[in-house]
Parts: sequence; C-alpha cells; structure tokens
Amino acid sequence: MKEKSAEEMLRDLEPESDIREYKGFMAKVISAIAITFSIFQLYTAIYGVLDAQLQRAVHLGFGLALIYLLYPTCKSWSRDKLHPLDFILSILGAAAPAYILISYNELVLRAGAINSTDMFVGCLGVLLVIEATRRVVGIPMVLVALIFLAYAFVGPYAPGVLAHRGLSLKELIGHLYFTTEGIFGIPLGVSSTFIFLFILFGAYLEATGLGKFFIDIANAIAGWASGGPAKVAVLSSGLMGTVSGSSVANVAGTGSFTIPMMKKLGYHKDFAGAVEAAASTGGQLMPPVMGAAAFLMAEFVGVPFLEIVKAATIPACLYFAGVWIGVHLEAKRNNLKGIPRDQLPKAWILFKERGHLAIPLIVIIYLLVSGYTPMKAALWAIFLSIAVSMLRKSTRMKPIEIVRGLEKGAKGVLGVLVACASAGIIIGVVTKTGVGLKLASALLDLSGGLLLPTMFFTMLTAIILGMGVPTTANYVITSTIAAPALVQMGIPILAAHMFVFYFGIIADVTPPVALAAYAGSAISGGNALKTGVNASKLAIAAFLIPYIFVASPVLLMIDATPGALIWATFTALVGMIGLSAAMIGYLIAPIHPIMRLLFFAGGLMMVDPASITDFIGAAILIVCMILQHYKKRKINRQALNI
Repeated sequence: MKEKSAEEMLRDLEPESDIREYKGFMAKVISAIAITFSIFQLYTAIYGVLDAQLQRAVHLGFGLALIYLLYPTCKSWSRDKLHPLDFILSILGAAAPAYILISYNELVLRAGAINSTDMFVGCLGVLLVIEATRRVVGIPMVLVALIFLAYAFVGPYAPGVLAHRGLSLKELIGHLYFTTEGIFGIPLGVSSTFIFLFILFGAYLEATGLGKFFIDIANAIAGWASGGPAKVAVLSSGLMGTVSGSSVANVAGTGSFTIPMMKKLGYHKDFAGAVEAAASTGGQLMPPVMGAAAFLMAEFVGVPFLEIVKAATIPACLYFAGVWIGVHLEAKRNNLKGIPRDQLPKAWILFKERGHLAIPLIVIIYLLVSGYTPMKAALWAIFLSIAVSMLRKSTRMKPIEIVRGLEKGAKGVLGVLVACASAGIIIGVVTKTGVGLKLASALLDLSGGLLLPTMFFTMLTAIILGMGVPTTANYVITSTIAAPALVQMGIPILAAHMFVFYFGIIADVTPPVALAAYAGSAISGGNALKTGVNASKLAIAAFLIPYIFVASPVLLMIDATPGALIWATFTALVGMIGLSAAMIGYLIAPIHPIMRLLFFAGGLMMVDPASITDFIGAAILIVCMILQHYKKRKINRQALNI
C-alpha cells in the first residue's frame, strides 16, 4: 500500500486541512482574497482595530468567503473546480457580515430592535456559520451548537433546574447576530486580533525553515543518547509546540522525520507513533504561544496573556519531563542505543548557520514579559521573522515567499475562525438563558458538592468533547459549562480554566478517538488503538497534574513563594520518575506488577505539593529503589553465572 504523505494524512484526520487545490485563474482569486485578508489584519494591528463588531464582521466575512471557496459541500465534488453552489454561498458568506458594516450606524441607533431585513440577514448568517463549521470543523461541533439552539426554544419543557422561559426566533437572532454576545462575541474577537497574528507569525517561521532547524538541533543535543531518536521527537515537538497549536499538524511535521528514525533504532512501531503523538500534543501546552485557546483563556479569566504563560510553564515542563523519562526507560529496558555522534549534526555549526532563525521567538518572549500586548508582540515578531531570514542567503525569503506567507496565514486561521464563530452561538445561548450556571449547579448536585467527583465529571466532559471538537471550541464549551462549577467550590478561576484546557487537549491522545495517535500510527504503520494507549501512558502527567494544581495552585505560580515553587517543582519531577517507571514497568530493572502500583502511588504523592504526601511518597519510592537495586544485582549475578 502506498504510504501517505504528511499533507494527505492531515487531510484525512483534520477536516480543516482538506481543501480544494485550484489552478489558473481561481488560484489567483483565492490568493488575492487571502492576501487582502492578511493585509487588513496587519493594517488594523498597526493603526488600531475597528469597533469590536466591525472588526469581527470583516474578519468573519473574509473567513466565510474563503471557506466556501476552499471547502466543497461534498467530499465527492471536484477538488480543483468551483461548484456554482459554493460560489453562491461564498458571496452570501461575505455579504451577511458586510450588512453589519453597511447598516452599523442604523443598528446602533435602533439599539437591538431588529426589523424583517435584519431578521433575514441574521438567520442567513447563523446558518452560514453552522454550515461552514460542518465543512471545516466537523459534525460533532455542529451537533453541540444545534443542541444549544434547540434548548433556547424548548426551555419551558426542559427538565428541572434547566427549565427557562424559552426564546422567540426574533429574540434569539437579535442576540446571536446583532450583539457582541453571540457570533461576534469574545471568541471571534480574539480570533480577529491575537490569534490571526500568531498564526501568521507561525506561517512565516515555518517558511524560514525554523521547523527543520528545531529537528536538527534536537538531533545534535539528544540524538546520541539512549533511545536518541525518541528523545529527539520529544525535544523537537516541544520546540515546535512553541509556535504550532495543532497536535496533528505537529505529528505530521516532525513525525515524518522522527518516527522512521525510532523504528530503525528498534522501537516498536506502536510505541514510536505514541512518542510523537504524546510529544506533539504537549506542544499545545508549551509556552509562549500554546494553542489558540490560551488567548481565549486570557480574555475569559480577565488576566494578561503573560499570566497564562507563567501559569502554564511548570505543568508543561512536567509534562515533557514525564514523556522524556518514559522514552528513556523504554530505551533502557530494550537496550536501545543512540545514533553515533559522527552521524549527527554539530550544534555549534547549526547555531552558526541558522541560529538567527530563533531570534523572533526570543524577542516575542521578551516583548510579552516587557508588557507588550500579544497583538503588538506578534506584529513585531512577524516583521522580525522576515528580517532575520535575510541575514543569510541560505535562509533568505524571496518576495514571492513573503506574499505566500500572507496567503498561508489567512488559510491557516480558517479552522479557528469558524470554531470561534460557532462557539459564539453556544455562548450566546448560555448568556441569554443562564444555562451555564444551571449546568454548573447540576454538576455540583451530581457530584454531591464534593471537589474530587466534580473534577472527575469535568474531566470526562472535556475529554468526550475533545474527541470530536477542536481544542478552541472544546475550551469555550467546557469553560462555560464545567469551569464555573469548580469556581463555585472556591477554586481560583485560572486553575479551573487551566483544568478544562488540559483535558480538552489531552483528548488528542485518549482512545478511542485520539487524532494525534491516529496520525502517529499512520506514519509508523502501527495499530491506532495501541498507539493511543501507549501515548496515554507517556502523557500520564497531563491526566494527573491538573488535579494537583486545582488542589494546590502553587504549580501555576498562584500565591507561591520562590522557595515553595522550587520545592514543589523538584518533588514533582521526582514523582514523574516514579509515575513513568510504573507506566513503562522498568527503572533499573524490570518491575513486578505489584511494585508498579507502589511506584505509581509514591510518584503521585510526590507530584502533590503537600508536605505530608511528599514525605510518604519519598518513603515509598526509596523502598522501591532499594528493592530495584537488589533486583538489578541479582540479574547481574545470574548473567555472570550463565
């Protein structure tokens, strides 16, 4: 069977990557629209954004026009020719938001009182957003939006606490389409400012060859070590995660290099795919860029984006430490060596030739720390990424590549854009009906008002939604429905939102629908389910740490002294060794199943920052280590006798 390319795999697993490939005149039309879209976003970033509803309407108009031109109504339709229906829908997609631009002053003067024309345009706009969501994001997100729309009408017949008076169609459309509480709400606002610029920044970084540089540097640093290629996958995926917000795209990008290397070294194909899936999924947790949902979190929680970055730093490092330790122990268990040093690139030569490509990343971190808004930081980083590429002939971007970067950035934002617009429908229903607090109350009733069951049900909600809904939309839904329940129990709002954020992301490696694991298995040729199980074992930190930072937010740097932060980080790293040993079944010798349970318990207690659990966990791990030492000596003696 012919092996699929990274592009083909992305089209299969991510609906937003499955677009038409035009040639000739239509290709030029698409390019012109996309480039104009990017220029508009850059112009408003430089000279100031428009009024909120106008900025978001232009953003949505460009997005819908491109979506209906690029994504066919049916997959069976031609991939290189435009169908008349899609052409008509593209025109309507641009026209419906344009109506807000044209009638803005009149709409403001009428203060929410909509007429029959408004009603028609509003209904059309909502339907166009839902259909665009079906094409780009998929059916699960559409079903969630439709359920909330239905709830708006059937409120009087809803059971118990969920009942409400019900909304008329006119009332609902007026709220969803002609206010900033629905489609043109906060999610689309963030998409039309921060997110677009960061995606454009990522497009230019990719064009400069930064991704290949990350892989080469990871090879130079870790390729020689035990299980070298697997550690290269972890390191390169973590580095790529600083600029990429898609698990599947990260797997396709770095996995096409690292997975064949792992298999060649001796890793089983199911484990090789799992390493890349777990590491690539963690990319969305890794500051400074993280996934698009992180920008939404800053808006929802009401803190600067830098606070989100700070809070995410230690949990992300613990996550990657867990994956790194897991692949190291697997390599030791199977005696897998690294790549000979003479076959690896030299780090100092790589930095000399291409180290300048990382300057924009360093600058964007500096700007965020210095108090610049994410939008301004991303804007400077975009221009700098183009400028630094000119420093060497081998990395220099040609004028046509700069123009293509504008086109690629506009196309890259479409999935997030329409997910944010669709999420606005859900938020609009929630704010109009008050169902968010009602669902939070129902969740508290279901859990008996106890914190641990509440977190467990919240986790299940986030993971189930994450199996069919992109991270951005998943976070919007769970932060609206589930996070308030945690906040009502006295959990800091940032910890509650980070909790649902984590589990929405980790759904990408959680069977049965683990898209990152599917992508990894597609490259490795392994079994998708087994790859997902192995990836979940490697990503064990992501399943446990959210519980820890909700119970003790010190890991999020919330009300933490430097001493407490250092100690909590150290003990958590020690705990990750115990947890990884339990998952792999090996530390310095094979671990008996009962002993694995002890390693797991000791590691879990060490990850918990509380002093008493640290003491108990350390005692358990010390006993386990002593027993491991004696077992290793016994194995060595038996080997000598043979």
